[in-house]
Amino acid sequence: MFRAKLVAGAVLSMLALPAVAQDTTDKALVGELMAFHGSKAIVDVMTTHCYETTGLDTAYKDAAANWYLRNVSYLDLADRVIARLGGGSGEERKAAETYGGSQIMTAYNQASDKNVFCRAFLEQVESGALDIDQQLPGVLKRAQDISAS
Repeated sequence: MFRAKLVAGAVLSMLALPAVAQDTTDKALVGELMAFHGSKAIVDVMTTHCYETTGLDTAYKDAAANWYLRNVSYLDLADRVIARLGGGSGEERKAAETYGGSQIMTAYNQASDKNVFCRAFLEQVESGALDIDQQLPGVLKRAQDISAS
């Protein structure tokens, strides 16, 4: 399997950050939902970086835009549920985004072949493997259940 998928999957699973909410369950879920924004940051940071370092290949910009279109409803859902649970300060969201971006850049910097890393990452974004419903299905289901109740 591509190193990019393994790294991105690990990064997405680690993105649950502590949050301020009423009880421990809500706090944990808010942190997990913040990972949705961390995953967006991962895609934004890496597609932008690869776009710039691979000769302005527009495939990266297109992949990022398409990822966003496929995932915007999940990001909105996360924001609604986070607010309902009493969390979601701007600092929490910024922390999730910063963490996601820094983790994927660390993985990129450790890659022996940066071009291969970028191409593998692009394939994962284009295939939908890095979509929120693929990377965080359990958290997404919990958010959908809360929103529907």
